[in-house]
Amino acid sequence: MFPMRPFAIGLSAALAVAILVPAAVISAPQEEKGKPAIDAKARLAGMQEAPAVIQASGAGCTVSDARFIGEDKKAGAKYYEVACFEGMGFAAIAKKDAAPQVYTCLESSQPGPDGKVGGLACILPGNAYPSYNLAPFVKKAGVSCAIEKARAIGSGAKNSYFEVACQGGSGYIVQTVAPLNIDGDVVVNSCLLYEEGGNVSCKLTNRQTQLSVVDTLNGAAGTNCAVKDRRYVLSTKTDNYFEVSCQDGKGYMYQQTSATGAFVRSIPCAQAGFVSGGCTMTDAVAAQTEQAGFYSKLSAKAGFPCDVEKYGMLPTTDPKKEIVELKCKNSEVGGIAVFTATGGMVFDCVTAELNGYRCSFTKKDPQYARLTKDLVGFNKASCQVSDARAIGATETEGFVEVACSDGLPGWVLAYPLGVAKPAAKEFLSCVQAKGIGGGCKLPTNKTKS
Repeated sequence: MFPMRPFAIGLSAALAVAILVPAAVISAPQEEKGKPAIDAKARLAGMQEAPAVIQASGAGCTVSDARFIGEDKKAGAKYYEVACFEGMGFAAIAKKDAAPQVYTCLESSQPGPDGKVGGLACILPGNAYPSYNLAPFVKKAGVSCAIEKARAIGSGAKNSYFEVACQGGSGYIVQTVAPLNIDGDVVVNSCLLYEEGGNVSCKLTNRQTQLSVVDTLNGAAGTNCAVKDRRYVLSTKTDNYFEVSCQDGKGYMYQQTSATGAFVRSIPCAQAGFVSGGCTMTDAVAAQTEQAGFYSKLSAKAGFPCDVEKYGMLPTTDPKKEIVELKCKNSEVGGIAVFTATGGMVFDCVTAELNGYRCSFTKKDPQYARLTKDLVGFNKASCQVSDARAIGATETEGFVEVACSDGLPGWVLAYPLGVAKPAAKEFLSCVQAKGIGGGCKLPTNKTKS
């Protein structure tokens, strides 16, 4: 999924060099409690030499502590460990006439196949908890995660990859710059985005545990769904979507904020076609047929008789409001419905655009009869409307430019906003309307020079 070199290849090469350091130098003396002791001379040498090495490497680290690990004179290499005020510490390799190499403590302290850590393992007190030192990177990406465990996945020429497991069972892949620097870009994605066993994938949590968040969302949704099955669907920049099927045959899409994990809304499968093609675990066709009948009843109640043949959900930031485009079997005039728990209204496709919505199921031509009729009310029966467009709006009125089939100059009609079946309240010539939305622009209405 991402261009990278596997962690095992890059790190094993570094540790192979480290093993060449004499054991007496690289192996620190042990304290009574089994923790590595840090030689005072090694710490002094580290604080004198390591800051320049780290600065030359480009890693984001203001050195707070350091130790000299050892030297391989034959290879011309010196080895250091540094702790950083920014959090994550590093093991560093300095060679003559070459750029320094740095490895995060998560990388250098990772056990090998035999379960033992190598000579570059971090032991400074400031590096005791390298997993938690990824927290600033996760936070920078706007993701809420109380880190329980973390591991290094690998690094490429420009990027480093880590996995974090969070309290509650969620997990993420952290992608950031290489060498690690909190000032660089950070992208944090749910483990659910990655196929298990892939080059970049999660191992600290399993997919079943990650999907347990669906049960939490189901409780918050209040849908009374006894969950039969669940699946991850997709993620956007701001949200995650999950599908659930219920024991009673119904199904829903649950929308979750990716940053905090909070429940946003439940979307019945009958309305969820806009989410990656819709539901796959329930009979979406049957649900849509049932929902079409439901919208037919709601639109009739709102004073807009429509035997709904097709409907489409429009985005809304108000979870208590549904905005739906309707295509009717019994009419060529469609509409945009705004439904709430207490009722609703339906705008025809002429006035819908004035109120911020646009019809896509319905052609423009059938709307012209309504405009022609409105012109009759202003004694302009000679104009058969042949084209129309919305040209602008104030806080209370929307304006529609119309062209006449006889090629004579057309007109501008004004309608009140927020009214389902508004009558035209004002009538203007194109000359009078030149200050509204740039004036008339339909071909037969343009001023002839």
